[in-house]
Amino acid sequence: MHEHDVINPATEELVATVRAATPQDVDAAVRRATEAQRRWAEFAPGDRARHLRRFAAAVDTHLEELALLEVREAGHPIGNARWEAGNARDLLDYAASGVERLTGSQIPVAGGLNVTFHEPLGVVAVIAPWNFPMPIAAWGLAPALAAGNAVLLKPAETTPLTALRLAELALESGLPEGLFQVLPGDGPVAGDALVEHPGVAKVVFTGSTAVGKQIMAKCAAHVKRVTLELGGKSPNIVFVDADVERAAAAAPGSFLDNTGQDCCARSRILVQRSVYDRFMELLEPAVRAFTVGDPTDPATQMGPLISAAHRERVRGYVREDAPAAIRGEAPEGKGFWYPATVLEAAPDDRTATEEIFGPVAVVIPFEDEADAVRIANATDYGLSGSIWTRDVGRAIRVSRAVAAGNLSVNSHSSVRYWTPFGGFKQSGLGRELGPGALAAFTETKNVFISTEETP
Repeated sequence: MHEHDVINPATEELVATVRAATPQDVDAAVRRATEAQRRWAEFAPGDRARHLRRFAAAVDTHLEELALLEVREAGHPIGNARWEAGNARDLLDYAASGVERLTGSQIPVAGGLNVTFHEPLGVVAVIAPWNFPMPIAAWGLAPALAAGNAVLLKPAETTPLTALRLAELALESGLPEGLFQVLPGDGPVAGDALVEHPGVAKVVFTGSTAVGKQIMAKCAAHVKRVTLELGGKSPNIVFVDADVERAAAAAPGSFLDNTGQDCCARSRILVQRSVYDRFMELLEPAVRAFTVGDPTDPATQMGPLISAAHRERVRGYVREDAPAAIRGEAPEGKGFWYPATVLEAAPDDRTATEEIFGPVAVVIPFEDEADAVRIANATDYGLSGSIWTRDVGRAIRVSRAVAAGNLSVNSHSSVRYWTPFGGFKQSGLGRELGPGALAAFTETKNVFISTEETP
């Protein structure tokens, strides 16, 4: 029997040992989910909504427990972890409110009545990442359940505990058995078994672009629906007319939050040359003031990286003798710590084009608006980004010109559960969250009813 050790990234202590699912476990889970989904789809919309609200209430009652689990398995600061647990609760509530609003349409046609229905897909597999285990799991499971599907959730190998607890809370709140199941396990074993199982109608995956491409290719064999939320190398563009002080103060949080383990991290800071020196003067104290330390301390803003292996990957991008423009402090001793690092770079440097997924940003000067857009778009990714300017016309022009799915002006906000989220180019396929979230887990059925009289 294969097992996974869950390690606290801040202390390197063993938190738990979790049994890894086998392909046989996946097959049995799909069969249970298929039966549960058939019954669930027959529930009246109001009843489905009530079940989801009870699930949300159970999560709300256990917010602190879930947050502390996230601290221990992922090393997230407690403040972040509390937000994440609350976000899972909010997603369930938001999805519940959409059950009775998942309406079709009546389309004018000659000779009869034409209507459309949103039919559930069946069994949905959600493969969640380790960087935001609770919220991203909820992004898939909440709307999929609301739309009448069953959900099989495979958490990342390093962070299965919050997912397992959510499944327990779902049952305790009265959600039908078999409808929402968690299958911890290895990606190449349990993950592949889910992706390739003919009884799984859709796969929702969040993770690296490389793995996302593999999943998409495997889903093609069954013409299986897929939503992919993949990598990013998002720009943070600061124009000469911006509030430079505010932009510099906000920049550290845009690439240090979650220790940079965020596909929306603004890890390319593009600054107009005429304010470049001033911005760098302001950025250094802001980075150094970002509090790094014990994740259980409410004052902590940045914790450790997820694992020793990931720390080595991040180190591989920054040579020991690299002339860092800014380098912060990190605790010594146990834990997978890495200091906040800002590098000056050219637009085509490896550190400026590849996703590092750690607390590392590059700063690049630009000349004018056209140059900023050119550099911002010089990447295979297109997930998020920020634009700092007081000129409304410029804000609109640059927002339309930058190839990314989620942009913020004078802000670093990327994710709201009531607005759509997803990427351009190799940052992904499809959209999650927002008003269309439930419809993404349905098939549209068109029905024509003739009204012509029978001779």
